[in-house]
Amino acid sequence: MVRYYTEDHEWIEVEDDNAIVGITDYAQGQLGDVVFVETPTAETIFAKGDDAAVVESVKAASDVYAPVSGEVIKGNDALVEDPALVNSDPEGEGWFFKMTLTDSTELDALMDEDAYKEFIADL
Repeated sequence: MVRYYTEDHEWIEVEDDNAIVGITDYAQGQLGDVVFVETPTAETIFAKGDDAAVVESVKAASDVYAPVSGEVIKGNDALVEDPALVNSDPEGEGWFFKMTLTDSTELDALMDEDAYKEFIADL
């Protein structure tokens, strides 16, 4: 699996044409304690950059954007029951949704891990 990052602090882990999407550790740190998450439902279709999910914390509410175009396979139901998973394991069990990519060339515009680390170091 290959992982990419966006400037909006989403990560996407890709294997073949399937992907898992979540927010980065940096993003969850900026949000603070997450108290509510709304994930997309299966068969929802997104274009790159569309609002895909919502995360609310004690500090603010924020949208999670689709890093690439595709169709949602499933949302992470565990986040509904335990939104704090986003804080405790943002780049693991705290994922937001799984999707099938419709245009894998969109991945070319995303950052790899080293580029993302450099990006957040300048924030």
